[in-house]
Amino acid sequence: MSSEGGLRAVVAALLANVGIAIAKFIAFALTGSSSMLSEAVHSLADSGNQILLLVGNKRSRRRSTSTHQFGYGRVRYLYGFIVAIVLFLVGGLFSLFEGWHKIQHPEALSDPGVAFIVLGVAILLEGLSLRIAVREAKKMRGRHGLPSFLRRTRNPEISVILLEDTGALVGLVFALAGVTVATLTGDGRWDGLGAAAVGTLLVVIAVFLGVEMASLLTGESALPEEERAIRQAIESTDGVGRVIHLRTLHLGPDELLVAAKIGVDPSRTALQVSSIIDAAERRLRETVTKECVVYLEPDIYELGEAGGTS
Repeated sequence: MSSEGGLRAVVAALLANVGIAIAKFIAFALTGSSSMLSEAVHSLADSGNQILLLVGNKRSRRRSTSTHQFGYGRVRYLYGFIVAIVLFLVGGLFSLFEGWHKIQHPEALSDPGVAFIVLGVAILLEGLSLRIAVREAKKMRGRHGLPSFLRRTRNPEISVILLEDTGALVGLVFALAGVTVATLTGDGRWDGLGAAAVGTLLVVIAVFLGVEMASLLTGESALPEEERAIRQAIESTDGVGRVIHLRTLHLGPDELLVAAKIGVDPSRTALQVSSIIDAAERRLRETVTKECVVYLEPDIYELGEAGGTS
């Protein structure tokens, strides 16, 4: 469900941005608006980013090899990080440069009516794309709000699309404001300010995405509630005294590595300990919705005592 929802949002955003980018470039050619050029480059960068996310998702599905024994799930985080860099360099810095250039060398807009039409259509399409992304995120976030969800989610596609679409929609409003004021005042510097505002917004979003993707690439654990569920599943198994320590790691958005040392009664035979471990693993897999690679190590634990050896 996590991957499918993210992919639906990516495809919807890609279709919207390709159409929007073409319309914006045509509008820029007719009007000479820096805000329109910044928005066109932004939409082009977004389209490329969505293609990158689709490629990353496909490459992450490759089977494990002797070199990559845990598979390629974290490739999706790598492509998410690349997207953040592209958004920063192509979207943000280009828009800032174009805005600064237009402020220094202002020019009157030649046909602002075209820009208004294209911006209105773009706002409608971006709004529809964002609506799909929010709907897919709602299925995953549970009781958490969107800001909390963006910090907690291990799904790179949905977080990238949510932020991209939000940034695109707000950026369109900035561009519309810049074009409107430039048209009313005849001062092209307002158009440049609109482009600079778009660039600043994209840089902020790109930095946030870069930090989040870098953290995921480095390796993040399961969410706290997932770790509690894992611990409870193991400790509720007959024959398990307690979980001495537990470590988890995301091998990808939908796959977890679970390693735990569990305390067992020293009077148990090797066959009994083996059966306890198998039962604990089965209960763990029934509890956790993600795919799990599980390693459980038994250790001596005296029932009724405060601790066990490690």
